Amino acid sequence: MQRKIVSYKNLDHKTASLLLDKYPHGYGDEDIYTLKKPNGEIIEAVEIKTEDTIYLVKISNSLTAFIENFDRVIEAELNKELGQVDLPLTD
Repeated sequence: MQRKIVSYKNLDHKTASLLLDKYPHGYGDEDIYTLKKPNGEIIEAVEIKTEDTIYLVKISNSLTAFIENFDRVIEAELNKELGQVDLPLTD
């Protein structure tokens, strides 16, 4: 089995979907792996497993935002594809 350390930005769509399925509401301290690179740099990551690869996806502020905003972003993209316009909610 392969092991890879990656940024979420470099995940294919299938693996990114696995990430979102595993952590739909974000991740907690118990989900985080801490690694030390040979140069002393510390990396924090969460784990995603596929049939042939274990991915350690690096944690960053943008990963957190990606997970938190995923539903909103997908809905906006679907609306674009369908030609719908997002209108702000008003009273």
